[in-house]
Amino acid sequence: MEEKDRNSQLFFSLVAMFQTAAMQQMGKLINPVTGKIERDLEQARFSIDILGMLQEKTKGNLTDEERRFLDHVLFELRLNYVDEVEKDKKKEKKEDVESTSKAEADTEGKDMGGKEPGEGPGKGASP
Repeated sequence: MEEKDRNSQLFFSLVAMFQTAAMQQMGKLINPVTGKIERDLEQARFSIDILGMLQEKTKGNLTDEERRFLDHVLFELRLNYVDEVEKDKKKEKKEDVESTSKAEADTEGKDMGGKEPGEGPGKGASP
């Protein structure tokens, strides 16, 4: 096998390795070691950033096929990453709304003075 072909195969393997790692870190693929879905968006961002750095450092040195592959992988990973970040934001917002609703429900029925309905001046209390 020619050195150039070997390097090209190694390049594809390297990109695919980081792609798989990022997809696992985003919880899109099962971790083959643990057999579980695990999410670590910080690590996913790091894996994507490494591929972005590789793209910058290899500009002008890749074949068209290598460049297209790396561009496609980065595009796909970045879309998935944004999707996962948005899911977290929606989940946080939903949890905030639920906790606010619960707090409002807990205080419902009490007036501003913290009294239960029916309590107040002239209701069983001497003035």
